Amino acid sequence: MSHQSDLIATDIEAYLAQHERKDLLRFLTCGSVDDGKSTLIGRLLYDSKLIYEDQLEAMKKDSVRHGTTDTEFDPALLTDGLKAEREQGITIDVAYRYFSTAKRKFIIADTPGHEQYTRNMATGASTCDLAIILIDARAGVLTQTRRHSFIVSLLGIKHIIVAVNKMDLVDYSQEVFERIVKDYTGFAARLELSDVHFLPMAALNGDNVVRKSEHMPWYTGSPLMHLLEHVYIASDANLIDFRFPVQYVNRPNPDFRGFCGTVASGVVRPGDEVMVFPSRKTSRVKAIHTFEGELEQAMPPLAVTLTLEDEIDVSRGDMFVHPNNIPLIATRFEAMLVWMAEDPLQPDKQYFIKQTTNTTPGVITDVRYRIDVNTLHREDAAQLTLNEIGRCAFALEKPIACDPYRKNRASGAFVVIDRLTNNTIGAGMIIDRNQSFGSVGSFGSVESVESVGSGLNGPNDSMDPTNSTMREQALQQHALTVWLTGLSGSGKSSIAERLEQRLHTEGFHAYRLDGDNLRLGLNRDLAFSAADRAENIRRIAEVARLFNQAGLIVLVSVIAPFYADRHHAAEIIGADRFFEVYVDTPLAVCEARDVKGLYHKARAGEIPDFTGISSPYEPPPAPALRLATVGHTVEESTQAVFQAIMARIRL
Repeated sequence: MSHQSDLIATDIEAYLAQHERKDLLRFLTCGSVDDGKSTLIGRLLYDSKLIYEDQLEAMKKDSVRHGTTDTEFDPALLTDGLKAEREQGITIDVAYRYFSTAKRKFIIADTPGHEQYTRNMATGASTCDLAIILIDARAGVLTQTRRHSFIVSLLGIKHIIVAVNKMDLVDYSQEVFERIVKDYTGFAARLELSDVHFLPMAALNGDNVVRKSEHMPWYTGSPLMHLLEHVYIASDANLIDFRFPVQYVNRPNPDFRGFCGTVASGVVRPGDEVMVFPSRKTSRVKAIHTFEGELEQAMPPLAVTLTLEDEIDVSRGDMFVHPNNIPLIATRFEAMLVWMAEDPLQPDKQYFIKQTTNTTPGVITDVRYRIDVNTLHREDAAQLTLNEIGRCAFALEKPIACDPYRKNRASGAFVVIDRLTNNTIGAGMIIDRNQSFGSVGSFGSVESVESVGSGLNGPNDSMDPTNSTMREQALQQHALTVWLTGLSGSGKSSIAERLEQRLHTEGFHAYRLDGDNLRLGLNRDLAFSAADRAENIRRIAEVARLFNQAGLIVLVSVIAPFYADRHHAAEIIGADRFFEVYVDTPLAVCEARDVKGLYHKARAGEIPDFTGISSPYEPPPAPALRLATVGHTVEESTQAVFQAIMARIRL
């Protein structure tokens, strides 16, 4: 097998220890029906020599009876194990496969492509780090491709491989591949997909699966296995916000009381001060216990038992956090919901809401809107039916400790359970901008929620008797922050100025925040170090958020060279109000303009840490709009931005 090592023969314990230290990548295959998901997995394992001989012989025999190809064996049969799947040649339920290579361990979720089984796909994707979205080269981007891409974005999966499959059936055409890439990129620009790779392949024949294809010399990238082995996921885990939901209280004898659970996020060490929610009692961690012994620290996804220095009341469903980093405690919130039941959602019907280890009765008070997965437009809806996705408002009987899903997948996710059948009928993701936050029952005042809510990096409109929705309705527009980023001299300010004029001419209410002007007043105490740049962007984002709460459209033109700072700005403003425009002008063009003479001074060493010269600029990996300004006038660029935001700002 491909992960065999000489250590197996010489030192099996050393080999097992080495194998244990490999990191684990969970990924799924998704896309429309018959795009080749199961075939890809079978071929991936076969070419990697990760199928045992008896499995291969069984597959060859089954291929005679159930195979859908003319080859010696049908790779899809490795994961399609149900009788109905083999008879119909489709995937119905999620199938999991485990394998490892010399570099990494993997768990694959093979998910179904039929619209009828979208809920199964969402279930399989909920724990994944990476998604392989397959597209049939003959059919191109289909409705189910869009639906699965939207769900992948909604679930916060950061790494995407778009595999254009069955290239052999289109004569390995580069033109076909590039057309599909263009179509998908146009759709995905409106989604939050930050790390996307495109890969042409023919899974049945093994082209670009494990080894590079000789039939597509025009493709200069890596094959699938290389991408899977080298995608960087270490930074994906949330090691900042400590969240430890208590699953079980272990009391084997009078001298021991331990609190068992899985570290959902963050890091905990003996001696750390912790607070338990909802009681808000504090203590310190005495020890971290596991079956192998005590640990010096614990992080996701370790299952551990914590003991405390003080005797405080802690029960299943409670949550340990660090006192200086606490979640929101709320009985009301809004979330994006994937409905997974045959019976439609009924507002005001009693359901169980299960979040981490906590289960509480609650109701869905309102369906704000439903998402059309083809256009990503919002539609008015009174309810959600099977496989539909929408934004809903929830009200619970008792408070939960939660975070926005984008910030913390563990504490921001929940499921809706039918109280009669005990079936899971919905999967929800708490959003980071919520005007219903503020009802905390007997666990705190509105002021305390404001201080806790600041951790959400989003507005708390419940603090204002006239909330932002009412202001937006009065102004007949949706509040939005159009964030124009690019090098100095790229044309950001000129476009923002013309755009402001155009919006006012069309009857919209807009205000422009220019980075240079803000440094003359609000941010005049800041220099250009990395820390000062980050603070500059944070302040601008906070001001933009306040203007958005007033119902206004905000136009921000600022270099903002670092991805992390712009991402933080998006969290502060709220993902549904943040519209990033990358003004893509080459450095040579910007330097040739050099209206202020800044590049000349930077080249002479008079301006240290100047973006593009002595300090890097990190282009947005997936902006809402990319403006290539070379060859286009300011008016043409302004028109492109105006058209792009029209669907977002009209009520």
